[in-house]
Amino acid sequence: MTHPVTPDGRYFVVRGRLWRRSDPSLPEERRQELVNELMAARRAVGTAKRADDAEALRAARAAVDAAKTNLGERGPVWWTDGAPDLNRHMAKNTPYADWFAALDV
Repeated sequence: MTHPVTPDGRYFVVRGRLWRRSDPSLPEERRQELVNELMAARRAVGTAKRADDAEALRAARAAVDAAKTNLGERGPVWWTDGAPDLNRHMAKNTPYADWFAALDV
């Protein structure tokens, strides 16, 4: 399933909510390294939860956050035009509302 991407390429939409995309200026090799780190960290979250290991869970969640920040999905925005970060906002409540309403989703 392909999620709609905003016309400016900054977000994709899942169940009406905007999610920030990775920084497109990242070289493909670096992006893939970060995605691999993210997937490993997400697996570590699951392992820590199943083991009921609070310390490991904190570390795994920190690793997820670091990977997402390095990908540009969290932290400072990767665009430079001063537009606000609308990550996690409902598309219908943003400047993308008309675009989103016109989608057949």
